[in-house]
This record gives sequence, C-alpha cells and structure tokens, in this order.
Amino acid sequence: MKLYPLAEADITASAVIVANGNFPVHPVPLSFLKNKIPVVCCDGAVRKLLTIGRMPTVIVGDCDSLSEKEKLQYASIIHKISEQDTNDLTKAVRYCLAQGWKDLIILGATGRREDHTIANISLLADYIDIAGEVWMLSDYGVMNAIREDATFESYPGQQVSIFSIEKKPMSCEHLKYGFENVVFTNWWQATLNESLGKIFTLHVSGKTIVYRTFKDIS
Repeated sequence: MKLYPLAEADITASAVIVANGNFPVHPVPLSFLKNKIPVVCCDGAVRKLLTIGRMPTVIVGDCDSLSEKEKLQYASIIHKISEQDTNDLTKAVRYCLAQGWKDLIILGATGRREDHTIANISLLADYIDIAGEVWMLSDYGVMNAIREDATFESYPGQQVSIFSIEKKPMSCEHLKYGFENVVFTNWWQATLNESLGKIFTLHVSGKTIVYRTFKDIS
C-alpha cells in the first residue's frame, strides 16, 4: 500500500510547475522553489516567480498572458504551445513528461478565478494516468490523486477532505467520521473530515482526490 508523507517532509520530485493562480506565501510550497530542480512556469506566472528571485527553467503555454516585451526578453526559454484543447497547466505537465520528469509538484493552481481552481484540481484525476506522483500545494494544504488503497501521514486533528471522482465504493480508517463501502455521489459528501492520529488509510476502487491541511493552518 502506497504511503503519502506529510508535505512538510522531503518529497522527491523531478520538477516544479508554477501555474498562474495565487502565488504561494506559505513556507512549505515556497520551499520547493528553493530546490535546484527544474521550474516550469505557465506563461502568466513568470512575473510572480521573478518576485522571489527565481528564474524559470522554461515558460510553457500559449503566451497570451505575456507582453510583447516579455516575449522578446524570455524568448530563449519560451516553449509556445498554441493549441487550445488543454489549459496551460496541462501543457506544462505534458512538457515535463516529454523531458522525462514524471514526479511533479504543482504550485499556484488555486485561487483567483473559481472555475480555474476547480478545473485544475479535477485535472489531478487525469494526471494519475500519465504521470508519476503529482502533488498540488496551496498556502493551506496539499492534494493528491489516488485510485487504489493508500495510507497518508497525518496528525491528530488534521482536516481532511475526500473527493470521489468515479463514484465507486470507498472506506476509511482513522478518520473522525468513518465510512465503509460508501458510494459518494457528489464532491461535498466526503469533505470536512478529521484525522484521529499520525496516519489515516483510504480503501478506494476509483479515482479519488485527497486534501490535507498544513499543521499551522486552522
């Protein structure tokens, strides 16, 4: 059974993707931008990344968020993808996979427009088919997609929300509000749960997104 550590622990990743949502200020997501692994920036997020003195390895997207001056300034690291069948986050993920970078951390995918936030979170359920381990971090917590039984490192009182994507039976261990072989039919139904200890376990048979809060977030 796969074990997912706390995001505060060392997570091995091949690359970090910075999307154009709310740029992180929490020390946990920011810490991954201090590593020496490649940083793939969705085009409009480059300005935010530069505010912390980090130059992206590559800028990926349709470049509609860049000024003409920026397109010239960063021409050597721009990888333009004009097709509109996917959003910039998925373009960045596919770019990473083409480089052989399969274990990914995604920052800046939430906040600002709610439709972008919902779409980006839901994409975790697609990335599980094409990538390795994908972690999506905000200033409040971390999200992972699973499709088989998994155990998560936790702490007593950690807030946990579970989103059933494929509406298949699901059970849990060590959560305050327990459930066994339940089919959740709407995203809200397994949210706002709470961990009882240092781990909790989910038994799933379909794609599921799991959210855990950081320890210092109420």
